Amino acid sequence: MCRFRLASILLASFIFLGISPILSLAQTAQSRAESARLMNELMSGKGDVGGPFTLSDQFGKSRSLSEFKGKIVLIYFGYMFCPDVCPTDLANVARLLKLLGKDSNQVQAIFITLDPARDTQDLIGKYTNHFDSRILGLRGAETLTKEIATKYKTFYEKVNVRGNQYLIDHTAFVYIMNRQGKYLAFFPPGTSAERMEVMVRDALLTK
Repeated sequence: MCRFRLASILLASFIFLGISPILSLAQTAQSRAESARLMNELMSGKGDVGGPFTLSDQFGKSRSLSEFKGKIVLIYFGYMFCPDVCPTDLANVARLLKLLGKDSNQVQAIFITLDPARDTQDLIGKYTNHFDSRILGLRGAETLTKEIATKYKTFYEKVNVRGNQYLIDHTAFVYIMNRQGKYLAFFPPGTSAERMEVMVRDALLTK
């Protein structure tokens, strides 16, 4: 593939996935290849998406995907210092839970931080509660976070902005898991609560 075509595809991908093209200039060739590979696997349906995990909640309690068997699970990877994409998507998830009414008790929304160093146990619960107390905030060691994110075809990396401050370049999807914990589909960044409601209600019809 010619360099110009590859650059064009990557730029379009960054915009679609919620990654800043300016920050992405800081990516290495290796990280660009990795983000393109994960995106291609997700979009093409090649390879498995998702899988079991166990992380800690804001109380330090271990929480596993398997404990939500029987529910539709929505999984979002992000971080608390995210300036725009994460707050927008989490606000849409919170609105979705309200739109679902009593059916929301059959849905579990999960926020997994990509920045466990700053998104501490004390803070992550306060962050998710800001949007909706029904959104579960989870965190784990950096190596475990990377392992889980890769299973879900989520790309991320730190980008230094000044001194020891940094942002995180990351893809931004809401993943839908069925009642058995298997991957169904994803919502791209900025998907409205109303659009998500249509697909979630359809998923709820399957027992």
